[in-house]
Amino acid sequence: MFVIKIAGLNIKIHNKYNFVEQLCKDYIIKEDNVDLDISATDEEIDIEYKECNYEYSKEYCESTCIYRNICSKIVFKNRFFFHASVVEVDGQSYAFSAKSGTGKSTHTSLWLKKFKKRARIINGDKPIMEIKDNKLIAYGTPWCGKEGLNINTSSPIKAICFIERDKKNSIKKIEEIEIIDRLIGQLEFPKEKENIEKLIDLLDWVIKNIPFYVLRCNISRKAVKVAYKGMNAKEIK
Repeated sequence: MFVIKIAGLNIKIHNKYNFVEQLCKDYIIKEDNVDLDISATDEEIDIEYKECNYEYSKEYCESTCIYRNICSKIVFKNRFFFHASVVEVDGQSYAFSAKSGTGKSTHTSLWLKKFKKRARIINGDKPIMEIKDNKLIAYGTPWCGKEGLNINTSSPIKAICFIERDKKNSIKKIEEIEIIDRLIGQLEFPKEKENIEKLIDLLDWVIKNIPFYVLRCNISRKAVKVAYKGMNAKEIK
């Protein structure tokens, strides 16, 4: 058992295996007051173990179940999980989402090469988002994809962008119907009806207040320029 602080919340983790504690080592705090108590049952772990065709250990499966349970409960604290790679430039972040294998992590890594010290990756795959003070805030989490890219920090989201592979680079702003269609596949929906309803309320705010784009690109440094320019309406120097 240990306590972590992610997305501004103190979360007590009741673990069976050491794997999840090692995964969360940079987020562990000493704190008695907690906002959430999270655990994974043997049944949940076994189901996850079978669904991954026994490819991963039960230790790893426990960590997956614990994060899923965290994501289910945080909706009532104005937070939600979003499958994306979040890169920050000059204090503002851009969330890139895509189907697995499209290259979102590769694309955001090119932002680091382009902007160098001006840029950093907040989370490479599984950030938590919070609606706070009329802003959308992205948080690093220990759950961050195979590259392990994450920072225990937060950053305001300027825009959200869905990536598609193409030979040419182009970006366009999209509206509500297309946003919903693309967004659904990149979320973790809770099982409980009231939790789902709360998540939908949060997403409604995000759709109405955050600009969404589609970037069709060839995963090159030129694609970074097209994306940044398209989401900032100014030239890169």
